Amino acid sequence: MKKGKVALIGTGFVGMSMAYSMLNQGGVNELILIDIDKDKTKGEEMDLAHGLPYAPQKMVIKAGDYDDCKDAQVAVITAGVAQKPGQTRLELAEVNAKIMKQITESLMASGFDGIIIVASNPVDLMTYVVAKVSGLPKNKVIGSGTVLDTARLRYLMADYLKISSKNIHAYIMGEHGDSSFVPWKHVYVGCKKISDVMKDNHYPMEDLKKIHKAVVNAAYEIIEKKKATYYGIGMSLNRLVKAVLNNENSILTVSTYLKDGEYGQDDIYIGVPAIINSKGVRELLYLDLDEEEQKQLNESCRLIKEMREKSIDKIIK
Repeated sequence: MKKGKVALIGTGFVGMSMAYSMLNQGGVNELILIDIDKDKTKGEEMDLAHGLPYAPQKMVIKAGDYDDCKDAQVAVITAGVAQKPGQTRLELAEVNAKIMKQITESLMASGFDGIIIVASNPVDLMTYVVAKVSGLPKNKVIGSGTVLDTARLRYLMADYLKISSKNIHAYIMGEHGDSSFVPWKHVYVGCKKISDVMKDNHYPMEDLKKIHKAVVNAAYEIIEKKKATYYGIGMSLNRLVKAVLNNENSILTVSTYLKDGEYGQDDIYIGVPAIINSKGVRELLYLDLDEEEQKQLNESCRLIKEMREKSIDKIIK
């Protein structure tokens, strides 16, 4: 396995936003670009490579194929189709599940044995598909989960409280979607509980709900204004890849496999805080949820399992 070698499967807006942030921030030694559209991939390789003289470090950038993934440390899957107007999430899931299956089979045929990070939507379902098809240990397959939702939450809270977002310790859990939630009693500003911060400043607690609502609606608003969202998720994926490459043991809210009754769930990928290092998910962080939060997590998981049973399980088999 080559340290610092990353394979990107899918050179659309999301994948290339991640690639561009890698070029700018450094930390990746080799980047392989893979896409069904070979011409576009070659063009992306050339365009990125022309920025190398101004990049913080040397980096090999190559338009490649699945054979090049054999010794990659990380493979990031961003391929798939976007949700079309009028298309249900289940229809989208069926189309993308077939794509995930093909990609995973091609990736594993190369002899790949690294960490897979999935960003294709619906991400919790697609991560499950990749995990089942790949046959890799579940800790080695991670979904981007609520990493972006969490970044949006911290950004909006920082803006509201006029505190650096680096000192906002807050997490969004559950599905990357409308049924996500914030376990507020585990939210801290520095080392102070958010409830105390709100009380001491005479801020209405209701404002926290408005912030969460703004997070849930953020993607819809961006899509309405500019047709797609990609910079935020590109940065979030780069952050996740670095946690693996640098063996960081960082806590990130990724789509993680729950089994044996963790959070009252079994055989499902869902967004929960987990410790990420070079082995993928080292362990998940168990948070004590109140009754309402547990209900929201259960509902998130129910929706995902329902979609899976309707058609995704058949596609995997």
